Amino acid sequence: MMNIETPNLPDAEILYFPDFFSETEADLYSERILKDTAWRQDKIKIFGKEMLQPRLTALFAENTKSYTYSGLTMHPEAFPEVLLEIKQAVEKVSEVRFTACLLNLYRNGRDSMGWHADDEKELGRNPEIASVSFGAERIFHLKHKKKNARFKLKLENGSLLIMKGSTQHFWKHQLPKTKMEIGHRINLTFRKID
Repeated sequence: MMNIETPNLPDAEILYFPDFFSETEADLYSERILKDTAWRQDKIKIFGKEMLQPRLTALFAENTKSYTYSGLTMHPEAFPEVLLEIKQAVEKVSEVRFTACLLNLYRNGRDSMGWHADDEKELGRNPEIASVSFGAERIFHLKHKKKNARFKLKLENGSLLIMKGSTQHFWKHQLPKTKMEIGHRINLTFRKID
């Protein structure tokens, strides 16, 4: 029986599976993805200033549709076998067919992701985002855009976080820096790009 947590947050639908993949599976997947991915560090625009992203990324999809965020347009590569395996496991639980996966590699605690919502036009209305974590545990933050509501969640090695319904309309999320000495974390965010 798979563990599932459903935080009771206003205007959000969130499912968290802390042990979606076993420790052994997670470590094997992490090793393969880390080694076989052509990671890149792009420049993005934040408040009109260009800067290097504080993490490495890669985009894979089953089509050639580009994905744009923070003034950066990424063009996908075809899904490798390892990502298709993970995607099929995620789709079985979410009952959503995902067409793309944005990978983030946080090399250490200094790599991060600022406040944002995955609400780009090409993701459609009420997008469902399925986020798989491999490697070091990190604390994921959520904050409501209008209400005084916040939530923190420890993303564990092999975990799956699903954000769906109106979550992206009402909530922003981030992965802040940490001063703790930690290893790398790979995050796969499956999405459907229209």
